[in-house]
Amino acid sequence: MEQTIERTGRAQEGGRPVPKRRGSSESRWGLIMVSPYLIHFVLFVAGPLGASLYFSFSDYDMLNPPRWSGLDNFARMGGDPLFWKALKNTLYFTVLFVPLQTLLALVLAVALNQKLRGLKWFRMAHFIPVISSWTVILYVADAIFNPRFGAANALLTRLGLDSQRWLQDEKLAIPLLVLIAVWKGIGYIMVIYLAGLQSVPGDLYEAAEMDGAGSYRKFRSITLPMISPTTFLVVVMSTITTFQAFEQIYVLTGRGDMSQAGGPNDSTMVLMLDLYREGFTFLRMGYASAIAWVLFMILFALTMLQLRVQKKWVHYD
Repeated sequence: MEQTIERTGRAQEGGRPVPKRRGSSESRWGLIMVSPYLIHFVLFVAGPLGASLYFSFSDYDMLNPPRWSGLDNFARMGGDPLFWKALKNTLYFTVLFVPLQTLLALVLAVALNQKLRGLKWFRMAHFIPVISSWTVILYVADAIFNPRFGAANALLTRLGLDSQRWLQDEKLAIPLLVLIAVWKGIGYIMVIYLAGLQSVPGDLYEAAEMDGAGSYRKFRSITLPMISPTTFLVVVMSTITTFQAFEQIYVLTGRGDMSQAGGPNDSTMVLMLDLYREGFTFLRMGYASAIAWVLFMILFALTMLQLRVQKKWVHYD
């Protein structure tokens, strides 16, 4: 009898057979199934993060082995005027971009949320710039804002006003880049807002109408509170996007030439552009890694601040 129990892997408890435990087998298969993600995470996320953190405390030029230098890169950053100018330009870009894109996307979403014929074509038209590359956007922007033959200066001349240098003007460069970035990305944010608007229960509007509330009152008292989680998501996403801005500035100001990107006179130099130039143009990878970690800490602090502030105005119902 005992031999039979050993062969079948069963034991008798109260006259009932008890199956053999399969926890270890399930755990093994679970690890096998998630192993591709774990390998990807170690090789392409955790590994590069750890290497970048080590490089930030090292003198590393990608041609020679890194040499530990302690806090030298961070000390150098504190005395680097270009870093502080890039940080200032990044904050300026963020302060202009985030409120403008959020407000315009909300206005468009409210307008396109109306049940009117043909609105799907307008939605598609607003989303076309989102899927267009920045190279395409460069040609469109050049046709409008080129100082010599652009449509904007042609219009100003016809109105009797002075022509502008647009992206070659230190005062106009960042506001113009913000307008172009908003035009390209507003369709994506608009779609997010549309999803939020369509999730608002219609019963709330019907009840408000029975109480005599007008369109403005319904928007202020129902729509804005109900889509506040969507607004919070949009603000966080837009803030992260602006601090990571690189491609549009590289394409629109440098036109593929890193030595020209960030001009004129570094008036459009942002943190990501400074990071890229330090790391891949001047081969100061240790210093570039230090900039990357400072950028991470700034974004982390801003996100934590936004998470704390959102408790006062975001309504989860």
